[in-house]
Amino acid sequence: MVKATIQTPSLQELVTYYDRLGGEQGVRNLVERFYDLMDLEPRFKELRDTHGATLEPARMKLFLFLSGWLGGPDLYVERFGHPRLRARHMPFSIGTVERDQWVGCMAQALMDLDVEQELQDKLLAAFFDVADWMRNRAD
Repeated sequence: MVKATIQTPSLQELVTYYDRLGGEQGVRNLVERFYDLMDLEPRFKELRDTHGATLEPARMKLFLFLSGWLGGPDLYVERFGHPRLRARHMPFSIGTVERDQWVGCMAQALMDLDVEQELQDKLLAAFFDVADWMRNRAD
């Protein structure tokens, strides 16, 4: 007779990226640093130019989106419905420069907040995939 074994997830597997970043405040800190860098650093100029005069609406929406995307409360969906990321980004011209600056800006924000390297690596891989999918302009 063969006995089945049940594998239960480890505690680390149950802890979300949201939790690992520090919950609501950690995600808020990441979003604030990301947009502060975008606004201040000349190396992110093209990315900044895709936004309007103020970054406040983008700050709020990215925080709401990342909350759920990282495994926390699904605040964006509760407020706006399905994110439809690609469709919502179609009005903006996004090429490889903007993609690379978005990911670079996020990488800098993660480093500035001293996020553990393993988590940075996992998040940046996922962020790159999403940012690449947002491209709507051939360069």
